[in-house]
Amino acid sequence: MPEMSAAQLLVHCLEAEGVERIFAVPGEENLDLLEALRESSIDLVVVRHEQPAGFMAACQGRLTGKPGVVLSTLGPGATNLVTAAAYAELGAMPLVMITGQKPIKSSKQGHFQIVDVVDLMRPVTRYTRQVVSGASIPARVREAFRQAEEERPGATHLEVPEDILRESVDGAPMAPSRVRRPVAEDKAVAQAVAAIERARRPLLMIGAGANRKLTARMLRRFVDRSGIPFFTTQMGKGVIDESQPGWLGNAALSDGDYVHRAIDAADCIINVGHDVVEKPPFFMREGKRMVIHINFSSAEVDQVYFPQLEVIGDIANAVWQISERLEVQDHWDFEPARRVRAALEADLTGNGDHEGFPVHPRRLVRAVREAMPDDGILTLDNGLYKVWFARNYQARRPNTVLLDNALATMGAGLPVAMGARLVHPDRKILAVCGDGGFMMNSQELETAVRLHMDLVILILRDDAYGMIRWKQQDMKLPDFGLDFGNPDFVRYAESYGANGHRVEKTADLAPLLSDCLARPGVHLIDCPIDYGDSQHELMEAIPARSKALEL
Repeated sequence: MPEMSAAQLLVHCLEAEGVERIFAVPGEENLDLLEALRESSIDLVVVRHEQPAGFMAACQGRLTGKPGVVLSTLGPGATNLVTAAAYAELGAMPLVMITGQKPIKSSKQGHFQIVDVVDLMRPVTRYTRQVVSGASIPARVREAFRQAEEERPGATHLEVPEDILRESVDGAPMAPSRVRRPVAEDKAVAQAVAAIERARRPLLMIGAGANRKLTARMLRRFVDRSGIPFFTTQMGKGVIDESQPGWLGNAALSDGDYVHRAIDAADCIINVGHDVVEKPPFFMREGKRMVIHINFSSAEVDQVYFPQLEVIGDIANAVWQISERLEVQDHWDFEPARRVRAALEADLTGNGDHEGFPVHPRRLVRAVREAMPDDGILTLDNGLYKVWFARNYQARRPNTVLLDNALATMGAGLPVAMGARLVHPDRKILAVCGDGGFMMNSQELETAVRLHMDLVILILRDDAYGMIRWKQQDMKLPDFGLDFGNPDFVRYAESYGANGHRVEKTADLAPLLSDCLARPGVHLIDCPIDYGDSQHELMEAIPARSKALEL
C-alpha cells in the first residue's frame, strides 16, 4: 500500500472492520482524522454532546452485534464519554471509542486540557491504549474491535495523539479474524438434561445474554418442544413472544410479584444468559432449588446468585444440545405456572381502566402497546415508569424493548432511539423518557431533525425526580429536594423544528401516539403522569394479590 498519513491508515482500518458510521463531536486534535473520514465510505454523524454520541453508538452495537464507534477530542470531550463507556461495558454492548490528544513528541501548550484519559477509561473498559506510533495502528484497531465484540461484549478505547495522526506510514489494515465460540462440554449438558428431567416443576429464566438472534431461535424451539414455562429479566424481554401462554411475566421487581410465586414453586430454574450486573430478578436461598447457569462464561457468584450447575459455552449451541436430548416427562407439573399465568393476565388486563388524568402508568403502558406494531422498537430512559413497562408491556420480538437495567443511567432514552432509527430506518421507533432524563440530552432533538429522522418522543412529565421520590417515601422521609421546573415542551420541540403535542386527557393518548407514529418527522408528546397510587400498587397491592394466589 502506498505511503499515507496515519489518519488515513486509521480510517482504512475502520473500513476493514466494516464500520459504516461514526458518531462524533470533533475537536482540533482530530481534524486530520476528520479530513480522512471526509474522503472515506464512512458516514459521519455529528451530534451535540459526547455522552449521547456514545449512547447512540452503543445502541448500534447492541442491535447489530458489531461495535458502534464514537469519536471525541481530548480532555472534556473524552471525560464526557465515561458514562457512555460504563453504559456499554455493564450492558454488554460492543463500543469502540476514539479520542484525540495533544502531540506527545513535542507540544507548546503545556498541560492545557490534558488528563490521563487512558487511565480514566481503565475501570469502565476492557481495553484502553494510547497509540504511540502510526505503524501500530492496524494492530491496535484490530484488538480494540476484537475485545469489544467477543463475548461478553463491551467498551474499548483508543487515544490517538495529534502528531501521531500526521505521521507518514505505509501499513495496511489487519483482516478481522473469524472466531467460533467454544461449545459447552458434553458432560455439563448431560448433567443439565438429567437435572431438568428429574425436576417436578422446571422453570426457564431468560436474561440479557440470550438477546441474540440465534439464541432467541433456539430458545423458542426449546420452549415449543418441552412446554416448560418461562419468564425474563428486564434486559431479556422479547427473546420469546410474551403473548405466548408459557410466559409468566417479567422480573421487574426482585420479589413479591406473580412471577415470584412461580419461582417459589419451582424446584429447578434453567437460567439462560443472566448476568449479575442486572438487578436481581429473584433472591436465591440456600437449598431451595436447583439453579442451572447457561452462559458464555461462568457465573459471578453473589450472595443472591450461586448456581449449583453451570453449562459454559455458546448459549445457542448449549440450548440446542439440551433441547435435542431432553425428554418431556410425565411427572412435570405445570399447573402452578398456569395459575400464575391466569392471575398475571387478569392483573395486566384488569384492575380498572385508570382513565383519570394525569395518566396512570398502567394506562400509559396499555396505550403504548396498542399503538406500537409488533416489530416497533421502544426505548426507555430510566425512571419509575421503566418498572411498569418492564412488567406490563408484552414484548413480541427480540430487542424491541431497549432498556438499561445494568448502569441504569438517565439521559439515554432519546439517543438510544436515534441509534435504533439509524439501524432500522423501516421500523417505528418510540422513546419514552421522564422529564428529568429527557432534559439531560434534549439538545439531540436538533440532531434528529437535521438527520430527517422519523421518531416519536413521549415525555412523562411529573416535574420531579419521581423514582427517587418513591424511594424517599418508602424510607418514610419527608418530601424534600426532588422538584424542578420544565420548559413548555411543545414550544421547545417547535424551536428545534420538531412537532410538539400535548396530552390533555387520558383517552387522547393512544390515538395521538398512533397518529404521530404514522406521520414522518420528529414528534414530541408532553404527557402529564401521576405516579401517586402506582407506587402503592408496585410495593404493596401487587405483592398482596400475588400472595393470595395459593399454589
